[in-house]
Amino acid sequence: MSNEKPSRASPVPALLIIVSGPSGVGKDATLARMKESGLPLHYVVTATTRPKRPGEKDGVDYHFLSEDEFQQRIKKRRFLEWAKVYDNYYGVPEKEIKEALRQEQDVIVKVDVQGAATIRQILPDAVFIFLMPPSTEELANRLRQRHGRLLAELNSRLDKAQEEIESLPLFDYVVVSHKDKLDVTVSEVNAIIIAEKCRVKPRMLSL
Repeated sequence: MSNEKPSRASPVPALLIIVSGPSGVGKDATLARMKESGLPLHYVVTATTRPKRPGEKDGVDYHFLSEDEFQQRIKKRRFLEWAKVYDNYYGVPEKEIKEALRQEQDVIVKVDVQGAATIRQILPDAVFIFLMPPSTEELANRLRQRHGRLLAELNSRLDKAQEEIESLPLFDYVVVSHKDKLDVTVSEVNAIIIAEKCRVKPRMLSL
């Protein structure tokens, strides 16, 4: 009997990884730590009309656009998906994804749950990962620390988060995002990517 292992007839296709979850769950922190760890991924920069927060850089954290600029890009069909969330627009640049996939790079995109649902309809063979807060209390604390929101607005965001958690069946994987265990979160996301690379029947994207 031969000891040779069977090999794939062709390379594993590049993955499109969608990371989503409620506001305040730690999406930005998770992706930032993934970048620091040197994982070989192309990180898509989302466009938004929301104001820049302290320490954020245009073209790195987001493409910060005026509402007029955003509307022009909608008309020119520049976004894979876009949505208005909490009075601000967010959009995922389609060209950037296509170019990275063409170069056989795995692509990771951060979107809200509404955006993930839209992409699921367009590209069902993407990999969908939901970041789950460890508890409602923990999520509320994160939102307070970030925004210092009034009680009514905080409750509104928590209600929205509960609705988004109910969308969990739309996703392929769930990772609990502990604020003080960021490396564990990153490790679990990376494990999902490795597992996807080992699939007998790879996901086939058509974009």
